[in-house]
This record gives sequence, C-alpha cells and structure tokens, in this order.
Amino acid sequence: MNFQDLLKNLPEVKGPTEKRLSFNIKLKWTLIIIVSFFVLANISLYGLAANALQRFEYLAVILGTDFGSIISLGIGPIVMASIILQLLVGSKILDIDMTTEEGKKYFSGLQKLTVFFFILFEAAVYVLMKGLQAMPGLEWLLILQLILGGLLIFFMDEVCHKWGFGSGVSLFIAAGVGWRIFTELFQFLGPERTIQFSGKIPVLITSVIAADTTGAFKALAAILVTAIIFLVIVWAQSLKVEVPLSFDRLRGYGIKWPLALFYASNIPVILTAALVSNLQLFGGLIYNVAQPCIDNVPATICTSGAKFASYFTFLGHFVQGQAVSGVSFWLGHTDLVNAVITGSLRTIFLLQGLTHILFYVVFATIFSIFWVKTSGMDAQSQAHNILSSGLQIPGFRKDERILESVLSRYIMPLTVMGGAAIGLLAAASDLLGTISSGTALLLGIMIMFQFYQNIAQQHAVDMHPAMKRFIG
Repeated sequence: MNFQDLLKNLPEVKGPTEKRLSFNIKLKWTLIIIVSFFVLANISLYGLAANALQRFEYLAVILGTDFGSIISLGIGPIVMASIILQLLVGSKILDIDMTTEEGKKYFSGLQKLTVFFFILFEAAVYVLMKGLQAMPGLEWLLILQLILGGLLIFFMDEVCHKWGFGSGVSLFIAAGVGWRIFTELFQFLGPERTIQFSGKIPVLITSVIAADTTGAFKALAAILVTAIIFLVIVWAQSLKVEVPLSFDRLRGYGIKWPLALFYASNIPVILTAALVSNLQLFGGLIYNVAQPCIDNVPATICTSGAKFASYFTFLGHFVQGQAVSGVSFWLGHTDLVNAVITGSLRTIFLLQGLTHILFYVVFATIFSIFWVKTSGMDAQSQAHNILSSGLQIPGFRKDERILESVLSRYIMPLTVMGGAAIGLLAAASDLLGTISSGTALLLGIMIMFQFYQNIAQQHAVDMHPAMKRFIG
C-alpha cells in the first residue's frame, strides 16, 4: 500500500446518499452533536492528579474545550493541522492542485492524517509536561483518554459537517462562547456552591447599592462594550458587493450574487486565535518544566529536561497563568478600558496592544488568502461554478476566462480587506475588554449569525418546493 492509498483508506464518517438533506435531519444531528459536546465536557479525566491548565482557562473558549475533561484537546489538533497545511500549500512547498477532485481528496486525506498526528502529539505533551499531571503509574491511561477525546471531537466535527449545519469546529466554539457569556453575565455562585456575585449584572447591582463607583463602572463598561461590539459585528456582516447574474437560457430572469466583506468568513480569525492560543499554552507548559532552572534551584531539581526546556522560555514567562514577558506577552492583550477605570494604564500595555493588533491583522489576512485559494473560493473556481450552473454576468461574453477576470476585481480585494478587517475587529474587541474575550465574542456572534442564515435558508427550501428546484 502506497501513501496515497493510505490517505484514501483513513477512517471517516460516511456522508449521506441524498443530494440535499432535509431541515429536520440537519437540525437533529446538530442538536445531537452539541448535547454530546456538553456531556463530554463534563466527563473528568480518570487518574488526573493536578490540572495546571486551569490557569489558562481564558484560552479554553478559543480551543473549544474544557481543560480537565476528556475533550481537553478540543479543536486544537484540527486547527493546527489546517494552519500548517494551508501554509505549506499556499507557499507551494506542497504542490497540490486544489482545482481537481483528486487534489481535493489528497488534501483532505493529508489533513486528516495531520490531525491524527497532532492528537497523539498534544495528548503526550499535555501529560508528559505536566499540564495535566497524572497519578503515579497512570500517565499512559491519561494519554489514551485524551487521544479518545480528540478522536471524538474530530469525528463529531465530520458528522456536523456532513449531516448538520456548518462545521463542528464552529459549533464547539459557539457553544463555549454562549455558555461563558451567560455565566459571566449572571454568575452568582462561587466555589462549593456558595453565594458570590461575580457576574457582571449582579456586580453592577451590588456595586450601585454599595456606592462602589469603580466596581459599577467596570461592570457597566464591560456590558456596554460588549453590546457595541455586537452591533458593529452584525453591521459589518451585512456589508457586501452584489454581482448581477442572469440565466443564459431564461431571458429576463436573474439573481444577485452577494460577496460579503468577510469573504473568507470567520476562518481567518479562528486560525489566528488558535495559533496565538497554542503558542501561549505551549509557552506556559514549557515554562512550568523549565522553572526549576530559571529559579536557580539545586542541580538535582534542575534536570536535563528542565535545562533543555529553558532554551525555549522566549515563548514567555508566566505568573499565575498570565504571560508577563516573551512572545506570549506581546501576542496577548490587556483590558485597556479596565486599566483606564482603575488607573493602572501603562505605556507597555499600549505597545502590547499595538503588537496584538498587527499580529491579528497580518495573519488573518494571510490565512484569508490561503483559505480562499485552497477551499475553491478563488475567482477561477467560482467562474467555473457559475458557468456550470447556467449563469453568466449580463453584458459579457460567456467565457470562463472573461468571467474569472471580472470576478478577480472583487474576490481578491474582498479577501484581503475582509481578512484585515476581521483581524482588526477581533484584536480591538480583545483590547476593549468585552465579556468573555473579544476574539471569542467575535467568533461566537459570527458563527451564530451564520448558523441562523443556514437554518433560515434550509427551512425556506423545505417550506417551498419551487425554491428547492430553483436553487438546486
């Protein structure tokens, strides 16, 4: 068996035989997957002695996980595999022709194999670097549980992609964001079920009653900033360019094809946020291992493994899970609104905010371009799809090359501008201190909006058979 045969025979979820699934079937499988996700998130790892990853809980929402549960790996392996392959294909290090069906199958198989590798790799790293510390003698059992959870998340993503609405990756992020926003707004329970008003709304009410001006302003600012960002994101989602198309066999009939400002959708910011989250997470794990050598403790504690890890502490130094220096700090963010209210604003926070914005804008733009080129959304692929559907741009000759040149005027500029805009919006949301993290809020709103559009379109098709014939 050669390598290509191996890629073709990897395990997968069997897709439906029907050309178009009904609304009820898609809704059923989407609900099954989201319920399964929450159930798995509440299954604790057996043999877990200490959970050092709890300090990085702010990263959990981006990775679609709950550290300490069987799905502690979350969507990390899926996203990392996608990032690496897009960079390799986009830079032509891997020469794969994504315009052919064979090339797409090869890329899909390669991506799946890469995901399996990262599931094994990250499971071992989490345990062996004591991010998730196992009880003595149970290290391999803990790794096996993490591998099982990683595989479940991967195949749940496939089920959602083939049988449900959208992708599982987006669904898991949206579920985590929605749950955290709700708890951060209304939380009134502390450790061991004690009454502790930590949600923004209870804090606002209690602060006003207690005449705590600073506490009231902090809670109110978080709520207002979140509401403003929500409105800005919804408005930005409506920005689009409409390309008129006409049927070549039906004179007088035409449609408008909308090209959204966020042409590559939320994929660029998902990949960028996951890249930052993984760098910070691995930086924290490396710092934990290297800390004995950093603190200049006796050589018996500063082992060879700790000494080797100390060479990679440029990723960051951490205090209580928060990066205070290194790459992780400069890619991170500080709540500037909260810093202004409390009078703790420093120049270094403004410089950190600048590097945070630059990184998000640059990498979201790069990932936007790579995603469009590798997912069949480029001008050439879209021109082919339009002509194959019996459509054309009125006033232009029915030629794929002409149609491609016309679409190129819109698609590539929208790809670049949309990637940069969504990166800027995500980074700005982080710095303004929204409820949950700004990037998570942005992703959650965009994903929920897309789910709403998909569900509404599917429901309309099922309700009106004539529309079903028109679309497909």
